[in-house]
Amino acid sequence: MRFNAIINRYMIREFLPPFGINLFFFSFIFLITKILEITNLVVNYQVSLLSFLTLLAYSMPYFLAFITPMSVMMAVLLTFLRMSDDNEIVALRACGLNPHRFLVPVLTFCFLGWLVTTFITTVGLPLANRSYYSLSLALAKTHVDAAIKERTFIDSFQGLTLYVNQVDLQNRSMKDVFIEDQRNKAVNNIIVAPSGRITSDPEKQALHLTLFNGTINQVALADQSAHAISFKTYQMQLDLKEMFSKGLAKSKPVDQMSLAELRRYLTSTRNQGEPHYKALMKYHEKFALPFACFALGLVAIPLGIRAKRGPRSAGTIMGILLFLSYYILLTMGWSLGESGAIPPAAGMWAPDIVLGGIGIFLYIRMIQGRPIRMKWPRLKRSSCAATCAHGDDAGDPQ
Repeated sequence: MRFNAIINRYMIREFLPPFGINLFFFSFIFLITKILEITNLVVNYQVSLLSFLTLLAYSMPYFLAFITPMSVMMAVLLTFLRMSDDNEIVALRACGLNPHRFLVPVLTFCFLGWLVTTFITTVGLPLANRSYYSLSLALAKTHVDAAIKERTFIDSFQGLTLYVNQVDLQNRSMKDVFIEDQRNKAVNNIIVAPSGRITSDPEKQALHLTLFNGTINQVALADQSAHAISFKTYQMQLDLKEMFSKGLAKSKPVDQMSLAELRRYLTSTRNQGEPHYKALMKYHEKFALPFACFALGLVAIPLGIRAKRGPRSAGTIMGILLFLSYYILLTMGWSLGESGAIPPAAGMWAPDIVLGGIGIFLYIRMIQGRPIRMKWPRLKRSSCAATCAHGDDAGDPQ
């Protein structure tokens, strides 16, 4: 028993360095896309460095919920690959260690990853999403230009839909502006202009749009008559106060709800179709993602302990492919479950069941001493020699 305890502690210590390295590496990769988005706020809207770092910190739980299971898998895989290459697995078996004993440290490490991921999905992620949204809204109040985003349909204004193809905040110019104005119940106005300018008033929380050389298409709803009016200059004011107040007062999105709030929301939307499906997907996601630590960790054991020696990169590549397969299945399950094509619970738990089943199958083959064969194409030496000789003969002068 003391021997087993020593081996368990040794393997768990061996898991930690690759886990930390993988967690740091994948966090850096995932954060690159978010850094570009937040850097736009710093450069164009003069957001402070503290606000930038705070937004970055609020973004981290979203990434950690996905990369923690992957880091657990890669830590187990790399550790067993090293132990296999150093013949430590052979030595442990020669000392009489049952291969099933490898499950104890692996499952313990996966359990720790499950605890961390569960805390992130159930507690950290809703708080971070809500804090990120509130801080973004507060920054938008002090930098009202942030309300205009290029190539995005903006419908936050009462009775208005705004689309701008290109925004240059250096000279505050706009290109290809489209506005649908439905504030007048009798007339529907569609305004199109090739260019315009933005003037902001942070104190009044208002935006002034000046459009040039455009056209107003008016449709009278009573008699369905249409008129077109050309203009050289057209001015419009957008009041941001109502948009901000709506943003703060509206109900929480499902990704910002705590577990208790999500349960109450599911009860109230039981017969509402797509909103209920989306909330149910989010509910199961909070538990299915952490359970991936066990499914992926179990797959990593037989891939790391190679019964038949081969290239070390083979197990790593296979592990990455299985990990990508997991998230492809997760994406497909989310799409099908949200639309109601399949039960939401099946959409979220199917990837764990599939990968867990593959892990159990490969583990049984390893215990039975049946090697995991991964064939890699090799150029036969005789064929290479024949090809080279043929090339030399062809190059000789006749």
